[in-house]
Parts: sequence; C-alpha cells; structure tokens
Amino acid sequence: MRKEVYGGKVGEGKLYNHGVRAGALELMLSGVLGAGAGVVVVAVASVLVRGDEIDLEVKSPPPIRHQPLEFLSSIYTKETNKKTMEFALGVATHFPSCSKPQIINSPQVRFLSLKCHSISLSDNSSTGLAERPWKVADARLVLEDGSIWRAKSFGASGTQVGEVVFNTSLTGYQEILTDPSYAGQFVLMTNPHIGNTGVNFDDEESRQCFLAGLVIRSLSISTSNWRCTQTLGDYLAERNIMGIYDVDTRAITRRLRQDGSLIGVLSTDVSKTDEELINASRTWDIVGVDLISGVSCKAPYEWIDKTNSEWDFNFDGRNEETFRVVAYDFGIKQNILRRLASYGCKIEVVPSTWPASETLKMKPDGVLFSNGPGDPSAVPYAVETVKEIIGKVPVFGICMGHQLLGQALGGKTFKMKFGHHGGNHPVRNLRNGSVEISAQNHNYAVDPESLPEGAEVTHVNLNDGSCAGLAFSQLKLMSLQYHPEASPGPHDSDPVFGEFMQLMKQEKQKA
Repeated sequence: MRKEVYGGKVGEGKLYNHGVRAGALELMLSGVLGAGAGVVVVAVASVLVRGDEIDLEVKSPPPIRHQPLEFLSSIYTKETNKKTMEFALGVATHFPSCSKPQIINSPQVRFLSLKCHSISLSDNSSTGLAERPWKVADARLVLEDGSIWRAKSFGASGTQVGEVVFNTSLTGYQEILTDPSYAGQFVLMTNPHIGNTGVNFDDEESRQCFLAGLVIRSLSISTSNWRCTQTLGDYLAERNIMGIYDVDTRAITRRLRQDGSLIGVLSTDVSKTDEELINASRTWDIVGVDLISGVSCKAPYEWIDKTNSEWDFNFDGRNEETFRVVAYDFGIKQNILRRLASYGCKIEVVPSTWPASETLKMKPDGVLFSNGPGDPSAVPYAVETVKEIIGKVPVFGICMGHQLLGQALGGKTFKMKFGHHGGNHPVRNLRNGSVEISAQNHNYAVDPESLPEGAEVTHVNLNDGSCAGLAFSQLKLMSLQYHPEASPGPHDSDPVFGEFMQLMKQEKQKA
C-alpha cells in the first residue's frame, strides 16, 4: 500500500492482513524531509484486524525532529487486546551514535510508503510462507525432453505452457517481469535469491506482465527497499502470473545450454498426470507464432512520461523539443521512450499494424522500430511496413526492430540455440573498437552473411560472434540487437540515442 501524509496530517488507510495475529503486527513507515535530509518521525496509530483487511488510522500529528542523515524504518508495538493494537511509528537514522536532533518548526514531511507484515508467525519457520495471502502449493515444471522438476508455487495457480529461457541478470527482476519481449516464455533467473526488494509501480516497463511464468531458486519472503509497495508473490498473484521456487535452477540452466530452449508446462493441478503435461509440452510451439499482436497497443497515442520525478533521471532536454519521432510498438519498453524524451523528442506511439503511409503522412523526423517478443518471420506485415519506410526517413531499430530491419533489407533471421537474456553481454563496437557491456533479450538473430551490399555490421557479440548491430548509411538506417536503454542493465550503449538524434539532425539540415 502507498500512503502520503503532508505536514503530519491525520490519515487513514487499509492494509492487507497477511495472516496477522494480535500482538504480532509490524508497521513500517518511510519518509523524507527536504532534499537529502533524514527525519525522525513518531506517530500514534491504531490497527484493527478484521478478516482479510486491517484498518489503520493515524491518531495524532507526529512531532518532527531533523537529522542530516539517511532514514531507516523502525517499529514499536504494543498490544491492547486480541483485536486492537496501538503503535508508535518511527523513522530512525542509520547512525544511532549521531548528535542530538534539532527541532525544526513547521517542516514539510512526505511519508513515501507504509506497509505491514507479521513477525515470525509462520507455520513453517524456515520459509515464512504462512504469512502470505497467496496460497502455496506443490508445483511441477515439465519439459518437452521428459524431465520433471518438483517445486513450490507462488503467485497464481493453474497450468501454463511456454518456452523456458534463462536470464543471467543479478538485479532488475521487476523490469524483466514487465518486459513484453518475454511474452510466451518462462523466465528462469540464474541469480538464486529473488524478491528481496519487492516491487514498486515506477519500475514497470509496460502496462502489464506478459511472460508465462517465473522460475527461481529461492524466494525472499521479507523485503528491504524503501520504495517497495508490494511483495513479489502478491504482485504476481494479482496479475495471474505463475511462479515457482525451491527448484534446481542451475541444473535446468545447464540443460538449456546443452539442449537449447525447451517448451515447458508449469502446473499446480494435482489432477493432471506427468504424462499429460509432457504431451502438452510437446504439442505446443512458439516458432511461427505472432506474439507481437498480443502486446502492441491498439491505437496511436502521444507518449507522456508519468514516472515519479523523485527517481527519474531521464530529464536532460525535456524542455527543448527537438525531433518528432514515430515509435512502432512491437512490445516497446518504457525506458526506450524515456530516453528519447530525454533528448526532447515528441513521441507518437503507433500499433504494430499501423500503415507506413499513415506514418509518412505525419512527417516525422525519425521512426523507431521497438523491441518485441517472438519470431520476426511470424509478422510479415511488420516487415512490409519497415520496407516502405526505410530510405524515406531516418530509422532506428532495437531488438525485434533490428531483426525486422534485417529482413526488410533482404537478410535472413534464425533461431538461436538458447538466445541471449541478461545484463552482462559483452559487445564490440566495430567502428571505434570499444567494448560495451549490454543488456540483451532475444532468441533470434540476423545472419550477417545474408545481408546485401551496403549493409554494415557495426556491433558483434563477443560471446558467440553473432551480429549485434547494423547500419546502412544510404538508407539512413541504424539498429542494435540489444537494449541500449537498459532498465535493467548497464548504460554503456546509451550514447546510441545521441547518434540517432545526430542522424535526424543531418537529415533536417538537408531539407
């Protein structure tokens, strides 16, 4: 739950009851005072447990004291009876040995978040799972090679089929969950500990989760992040996304590296036999399926960034509009749009089926072909659109957009053995010899040998030598197979957005 209180005003709110018992409820409050200042806040609150909800009322404005240090949540509880409890909510500093606080008159305080969870009340002390509103059940991940992996479930329940891929990122699981490029896939995280920072609504990369499910080794029950508004399990359950944990992700990753990406079925349904699930995995395929139509927007819209400005760092030139860009939404990530906006671009986002003729009528300074899920050969309509646009205005392709540009030039794409998924892929820029660590997420690649004369391979993946970037000077074309916008991942390739601006600037000067 997110709650804001200014100047210590009385406030009310509701929190989910995560299996709380009287006398064992923990409240956490975080806040800021001024720029970079820490605060100590004490308030009295009453909490009433009623079934699945908890009613919260802040009874009195808190006295405010100031310390020029970072803030950290601290909690004090007092049981009054079996149903009602009174609390003193506090925000303390990281450094208890600091000097005595100084009282400040009439400060403006913003409480960024308020959350509660029970303390050590689990039926299973090793996992804490009884504290969670989502139901834990036995689960199976069955792969098309016949292997069966027993696990525990979190998030949604049911049966789901998808392609299993592994991601080597250490952080950024929320951005991965909301990346539309993972549509139809189970994402296995090689980092064993997931969920410790919870989730928040400012780090989402699209309007919803499109992946088939999440596979992890160890699920963190508690969260430690002042921006956290929800646990990972609650987040997946609300979005009907399945997740499993307590499974040997290292062994599955080795199998995927050896045999390639595999189709799998994830199920919590005890009525289904192993043989039924294996057959289901062998009768479904992701190759040739148009996944883009399921993630693209349905109508054009002007993009306006709604990111909370307190942690938005993409603001460099927003007051100076420079270029008009049409962005084709094949499953576009929000940070691509943020990076374009940081250069002052006015952005019109259009569906994947938007006609090229309508785009050219808009007279854009440039066109961006975005990332997206699946097989580029499954969307010939998109390839035809790209063909009609290239050569007329500067274009920039990212990930799926890169593959579509390759096909539009007459090249071929192919399915990789297990693809590239993670935030640590080294890429060499062949134009200047530099090496960039990149964020990647794709199962298909462009065959550089199939490209026509005039097409230039600008970047190469140093792990396997695959084509990671293209350019065609005469056609005002540039593309990358990976994600220069990061989110999550490194920012080594961020300057490529400046190169796109320069390409559009040169074209405008010719006009």
